[in-house]
Amino acid sequence: MSRLKKRNKIFRYIAVHHFYALSNYLVPIFGLSLLIFGVYGVVGGLYFAPADYQQGDAFRIIYVHVPSAFLSLFIYFIMAVFSIIGLIYRIKLAELIVSGSVYLGSWFTFLALLTGSVWAKPMWGAWWVWDARLTSELILLFLYLGVIALRSAIPERHIAAQATAILLMLGLANIPIIHYSVYWWNTLHQGATLHFLSPSLIESSMLYPLLSMMMAFLSYYCIVLLLHIRCEILEYYIN
Repeated sequence: MSRLKKRNKIFRYIAVHHFYALSNYLVPIFGLSLLIFGVYGVVGGLYFAPADYQQGDAFRIIYVHVPSAFLSLFIYFIMAVFSIIGLIYRIKLAELIVSGSVYLGSWFTFLALLTGSVWAKPMWGAWWVWDARLTSELILLFLYLGVIALRSAIPERHIAAQATAILLMLGLANIPIIHYSVYWWNTLHQGATLHFLSPSLIESSMLYPLLSMMMAFLSYYCIVLLLHIRCEILEYYIN
């Protein structure tokens, strides 16, 4: 019986007014996380991490590029999952998560492409090549823009949410293509250096600041998402 009460206590935060109260505690927590991980990542990445033996100091752009690329995939996956949840169970909070994530995801995708181009110019001699990884990431940006355009074109919120869910589900096929493109095709883009089930192919003094920056970017995403949801709740569901 106590386990059922605990589960009900957790599930009650699905309701927008309960989630609004919960966000009062979550925003400062993620703010502190952003400060701690951001400071360590910036200091460790710019000052303590040694220069790469091939790329020199140019490699340090990975402390922005890799977290941006990670968030571009992560946010799209989160949007797809919650759009399906919202489509099936008609949960208002799920739709708010999708609407609050789409602009952030598009900006992180654009930043990943931009920083990749800045790195590619001195390394490859060109700002852009039609590499499999770069092209599939560009398609991801178009998917984000398609979701934004679709939501703007349909004034009815529930119909826009349904159409968005379909597009997001179709676009999920691009996520594994982005990740495995460097293994499926002969590309200029290097393979993955971060591995979760095996040792990462990067020296620890470079690795830990990189992981810290990924956590900082993730914390920033959570903060902006929570603030967006709070504003949406105040505008549409409380007033």
